[in-house]
Amino acid sequence: MSDELKRSMSLPDSISIVAGSMIGCGIFLVTADIARQVETAFYILLVWIIAGIVSLCGAIAYGELATNIPDEGGQYMYLKKIFNDKVAFLFGWTLFLVIQAGTIAAISVAFAKFAGLLLPWVSSSNNLFTIGSWGFSTQQAFALCVIVLLTYINSRGVEAGVITQNIFTVAKILGIIGIIICGILFGLNFETITSNFAPTTFNFQIGDIAKLSTATVGALFASLSWNNITFVAGEIKEPEKNVKKALLYGVGGVALLYVIVNVIYVLTTPVAAIQTAPEDIVAVVSMTEIFGEAGKNVLALIIMTSAFGASNGMVMAGARVYYKMAKDRLFFRSLAAINRKTRVPVNSLWAQCAWISALIFWGNYTQLLDFVIFAQLIFYVISIIGIFIYRRKNPDAFRVNSIFAIIFIVVSCYIILCLSIYKPTYTLPGLLITFAGLPVYSLWNSAKQKAYKERIKNSKYADKLMDNLDK
Repeated sequence: MSDELKRSMSLPDSISIVAGSMIGCGIFLVTADIARQVETAFYILLVWIIAGIVSLCGAIAYGELATNIPDEGGQYMYLKKIFNDKVAFLFGWTLFLVIQAGTIAAISVAFAKFAGLLLPWVSSSNNLFTIGSWGFSTQQAFALCVIVLLTYINSRGVEAGVITQNIFTVAKILGIIGIIICGILFGLNFETITSNFAPTTFNFQIGDIAKLSTATVGALFASLSWNNITFVAGEIKEPEKNVKKALLYGVGGVALLYVIVNVIYVLTTPVAAIQTAPEDIVAVVSMTEIFGEAGKNVLALIIMTSAFGASNGMVMAGARVYYKMAKDRLFFRSLAAINRKTRVPVNSLWAQCAWISALIFWGNYTQLLDFVIFAQLIFYVISIIGIFIYRRKNPDAFRVNSIFAIIFIVVSCYIILCLSIYKPTYTLPGLLITFAGLPVYSLWNSAKQKAYKERIKNSKYADKLMDNLDK
């Protein structure tokens, strides 16, 4: 086993990871739920525009961190260098248990859900076995197989993971562009446009601000995985330049694509039909009307391609954080192992696979959504607040305009507040999991300190090293 990662990813590869990790199933699923919350076409578009602006502001701000701290582990290292080991550990702990694993589990279940449109036996109601009121369905089994396959692909080397990512990112973007073109050529409906954007739909009230904030959660869930590129900074050529470029180009392009897709939704489909779309798949309404059953099947393939690519990017990226934590002796030491032949953290990949599999047994896509975004936003905000602390400590460091960080912090904090008030069921448990990491950190840190003391005890520099340890 070697302990070094291989820098082999180019700027296009990095952009592919940003875009590929962002574009999952969210763009196809969450607009229906957004429509049920905000009820008008104008607000639907406004939600996606807000999510795009917030994501882009956050990505640009992260570009400053990525330039100044181009280390492997990305966001974990930002928190470690700006704050301390404890904050970084709590992020990695929450990432492993909730943020990364929860998102991958949700996307994988969604992948299986759409596979059920082509393979009817893959269904949440088709149980392979049951224990009391709990059942293990063919849908869950299919999702598990996808996770195992992606973990195996990425365990074969970073090139295998990157090639898979590039293929599926290109395929999913072409598929979304195809939906846009079909909507423009065959789906535009003057009666629908007139109804969706009638003057009576523009009736702003102060309470709509909170409504928009909670509805934005779904759009952010479909947009906020861009931080994954920072996790693999240790394998990117010239990370101090390419990570910030990948964030800007990838997030900007995806945000624009998302808004355009939703413009097509509201120009081709009545809001009432969006709210009641079968399985919440808005595009299936117009695609089925245009192409019949074949249109629904093609859409299922596009969504499955999108989900597969997103899961691949996140499987690849997440394992690098746990590997880095293990190198710092803040996680299971065996996860720091790098395969000598493939140069990837194979133990970290398979440990991640095991926990994702456990989450697939537990929940479904809707339940995991708010649970994930709440914890994710909190650590995004902490990281971007860290920009100002880093600047004070390093006045000559690279900087971007502060307005991007401020916009992200203000909007994200308001959304966190609204989630805490209006959706506590799946958000507050995320905080409990994060704080549960405190005693775990104490245990790991104590073991780390003990191992360090044992190692230096017989050194001729023991006194000096012990002094440094005490400090």
